[in-house]
Amino acid sequence: MKGMHGIIFSYERRNDLGELTEVRAPASIPFGGRYRVIDFALSNMVNAGITDVGVVLHGRYQSLLDHLGTGKNWDLSRKRGGLTLLPPYADKPKWEDNAFRGKLDALMGIRSYLDAIRQDYVVMTDGDLVVNLPLDKMYEEHLKSGADISVVCADDSFAVADGTYFEVDQDGWVTDTLYHIHQPRGRRGLEVYLLSKELLIRLTDECASHDQYSFRRDVLQARRDQLKIHAFIWREYAAQIRSVQEYYERSMQLLDPAIRRELFCPQRPVRAKSSDEASSYIDPQTHCVNSIVGDGSCIEGTVEDSILFPGVVVERGAQVQGCILMKGTVVHKNSVLHNVISDKDVEIMDGRTLMGHASYPLVIAKGSKI
Repeated sequence: MKGMHGIIFSYERRNDLGELTEVRAPASIPFGGRYRVIDFALSNMVNAGITDVGVVLHGRYQSLLDHLGTGKNWDLSRKRGGLTLLPPYADKPKWEDNAFRGKLDALMGIRSYLDAIRQDYVVMTDGDLVVNLPLDKMYEEHLKSGADISVVCADDSFAVADGTYFEVDQDGWVTDTLYHIHQPRGRRGLEVYLLSKELLIRLTDECASHDQYSFRRDVLQARRDQLKIHAFIWREYAAQIRSVQEYYERSMQLLDPAIRRELFCPQRPVRAKSSDEASSYIDPQTHCVNSIVGDGSCIEGTVEDSILFPGVVVERGAQVQGCILMKGTVVHKNSVLHNVISDKDVEIMDGRTLMGHASYPLVIAKGSKI
């Protein structure tokens, strides 16, 4: 069967997301006032006509299970294929207690699943990537180029925690793969890879037999002379959510209408879990400017340059500036919040003052009462 199959990696790994990942995997972090990070990867695949998607899980995935459900919101609830959740005990018992060391380790954990893939090609992506990517166009370029592996590169060298960077020649061929470098150079890799099912299985088996587990080191770097690797250059908005600082900066960029148009283009809609919240209420006497406000919110205080998820309450006299307030956050009267990220169901009592900075935002854990 021709076409693409999707694999999303959402296993637990080292990151600098602090309190945001105490109760969830990075792919399940709320983003953009309505979405979870994994919504973008799923939407990219569905918009490209992909009907079969496997999500590789390991550690703190209950939140993700609740969010994904049967995959109905992404048109992936099907009798055959559709959305498949792949927990660590899906294949060999040894992965039940031991974290995956890398992508190849995770692929060996779902080795029997790889054999059952019906499509000829597989696109793999990390669950912590926020981008609206035309995977169908990437697929066409991959076939046209004759590459063994296509990688997606951003048109920048934005510093990302534990990032991958590619040096690319003028014809788009990758000449070197870099990581763990102090000064980013080359093009930033977005951890999106396209290759044939046959090649993926062969590489997985070869690396497993030599206890090799890192896709970028043991495939992209070590086998660069054996494989033809081509870069698909992406020149619009792309964020890899690896640290609190990046989460905050990339979220704040959405307040720019031009950035929102890049990420939420009508040709490739971003699908999300449906919400039945009522309309928001913004007091006509209050000051609410340059902000994203989710459904079901009640704004009676001052809100500037902020992102509010559904069900947020800002009482009269409260001031919120440069903040990200997740679902169910309540800011009581006369409180002042600057550069704060509040997780779900946080309550800020009367008269509190919480001050972060744009370069070091203050994060409040889920369910906290301050």
